[in-house]
Parts: sequence; structure tokens; C-alpha cells
Amino acid sequence: MTKKVVIGLSGGVDSSVAAYLLKEQGYEVEALFMQNWNDTVGLKSEECPFDEDILFAQMVAKKLDIPFHFVDLSKEYRAQVIDYMFSEYEQGRTPNPDVLCNREIKFDVFLKKALELGADYVATGHYCRKETKIIDGKEVYSLLAGVDNNKDQSYFLCQLSQEQLSKAMFPIGEIEKPEVREIARKAKLASAEKKDSQGICFVGKVDLPIFLQQKLKAKPGVIVEVLAENAHKLLPKSEDLVELAKPYKFRRHHGKKVGEHNGAHFFTVGQRKGLNVGGKAEPLFVIGTDVKENIVYTGMGHSHPLLMRKALFISKEETHWIRPDLMPTEECERRYDIRIRYRQPLQKGTIYFKKEGLYILFDEPQRAVVAGQFAAWYDGDELIGSGPIDGE
Repeated sequence: MTKKVVIGLSGGVDSSVAAYLLKEQGYEVEALFMQNWNDTVGLKSEECPFDEDILFAQMVAKKLDIPFHFVDLSKEYRAQVIDYMFSEYEQGRTPNPDVLCNREIKFDVFLKKALELGADYVATGHYCRKETKIIDGKEVYSLLAGVDNNKDQSYFLCQLSQEQLSKAMFPIGEIEKPEVREIARKAKLASAEKKDSQGICFVGKVDLPIFLQQKLKAKPGVIVEVLAENAHKLLPKSEDLVELAKPYKFRRHHGKKVGEHNGAHFFTVGQRKGLNVGGKAEPLFVIGTDVKENIVYTGMGHSHPLLMRKALFISKEETHWIRPDLMPTEECERRYDIRIRYRQPLQKGTIYFKKEGLYILFDEPQRAVVAGQFAAWYDGDELIGSGPIDGE
């Protein structure tokens, strides 16, 4: 019996080629376009990405002769992704909405809609792979990096569960981007030359402070520069793992005022743009924020000592395992490859599993370790687990 696959057709070239390949492989394919956002506040372009995307999606579905469906998930997206974003920024943390979008929308609400259409599987245009193994007579699913190292999107799926993966298909995970474009051209798909989307998942490229001001009010405060030669006052005094994993605790007296801002919650560690402080030998970067006191702390230069961290902590409650069978049952340590942001090259490190959570100790200090972002750990190509970086 032919399996039915519902493809999340976004109007972009990746999902278009995914749909084409599924049909070529003999699946019964239907397209489901989801509208997750209908607000233009903060968008850097006056053009409405939704209008263009749905038009391209409809043209691709027509070309492939597959049924086209539409679903409005904007209510769920606002409640589960955008409101989470506002809450995290308000607390001085930096969220990753794309990770939440995949966990809460694409592979939850959207998946349920696809199953209502009679789908056996739901497919997306992500550059990643899925592998199925039989362990103790039971199917176990692994999430693997995409073959194209430049486009690997496994990080964005780092919070998926075994149940979600059981229904997932990633048709272009074995293909590199140039080949995807070429397939689209040969198949004469409307999206063949369409530019890749950028910015927040389903929202687009935004001016973040303007976007956040929908919920977070502007609040004038000061920008403080901490000199590199004063960094020793804040750096850990020992190699104790717990101390190494703690964020730096900045105070007003650690530096001098060099400018003003409109709200510490609009800034994140590692940020350069938006400070508007000139007259320095090198650019200033955000090295810390204090949303309670409304102070933005900065340091001069890309490699300021307080931009670097050797370790981080993820609480046990926040730790997620894609493969629960690989979760340690006792305190131990293991070597993994780790990344703390999308497209960051994998970093070598040791993970120490403790009763309160896990500590990641990197071989080399990492730049801009940000509370709220997700750290993900890999064993070779396989993404094993993830969790949001603790900020306490």
C-alpha cells in the first residue's frame, strides 16, 4: 500500500525539491502550507513574505500535480514561540525561536494537522537525516547531520522526540544545496531561483528592538565599558567546574559609562551593532547585560577576555535526549562534539553528568556563551541531546 506523505511546502526551493523527490520515489504526496505569522511590525522589508511564499507554494504544487492545503497556525505560533521569545528577552536571556518552532509547531501542531489529512509521515525541507535502528526489538530513531556541511540544519531539530522523529522524513538530507537548485531547475519548479528565507522562522528578517517593542517597553539606561585589564576581577579564581560554568556577575563599578541605550533586554552577549559608541581603537561588543539594573556591559575587541567562557551548565530538568537509550544512568563524563549556535563549527569538549544537570567543559574557550541559547552535543554525525544554557 502506498504511503501518504504530507510535505510542509513553504514556497522555498528546499521544500519544493523535497516534494518533487517524494513523488519521484512513489509516495502519495500532499502539500500543506502553514501561515504562522501575519504581522509586519519590525520587518526590514515592506513586502509581505506570506503573499509571495504561498504563491510559490501553490505554483509548485500545481506543477507537481499534488493536492494543496492551507492551515493558519498563527495563534499557536504566537502563543508557543513568539510569546516565549518576549519572555526570554525580558529576563535577559537570548532564545532560539527556530528550535522552538520545530518542536512546538512543525513537529507538533503541524504534524497533527498532517495526520488529520491521513498522512503516514510528514516531510520538511531540512538539511538533516534520519536513521532507524532496531534495538532490543524496538525501532529507535537517530537524527543525523545533513550531508551538506554548509547547510546542515540538525541543530534546529535538537529538541525533537522519538515520537516526532518516527513520523518525520527529510528528503534532501543526503543532497548538497547546489544539487537541490539543479534538481529544481531541471524539474522547472517556480522556486528554483527563489532566495532562501532569513531571520526568525516564519516571521522573516526583523529589526529586533522594534519587533520586541510590541511587548517590551524601551527603557533608557547606560552602556558601561569594562577594560580588558580589569577582567581578572570577574574571571573564575579556580578551575572548579561549577565556578567555570557560572556567567560573569557584572557590577556598575567594574567599568565606566561610555554611552546610553534604550533597554538592556534588547541586547545579547556578543552583539556589536546598535551600541552606537564611537571613538574606540576597536569595536565594542556586549559582554553582559543586567536587565534588573538596566545596564549593558561592553568590552573592546573581538577577543575580550570576558567574551570568552570555558564551561556552561544545563539543568537536569532542561536536558533533552533525542535517544533516551543513550542517557547516562549514573554520574560520569563523556567526550562529545558540541555547538552552541547554528552553523558554529563543532567544538571538542567533555560533558560531566551530575545529579543536578550537566556541565560542558570545552577544550578551548568559547565566544559569546549566551543564556537561553541551546547547546547541542553530537557523536560523529549523530545529534545526541540538547538543552538551554543556564544563566544563573
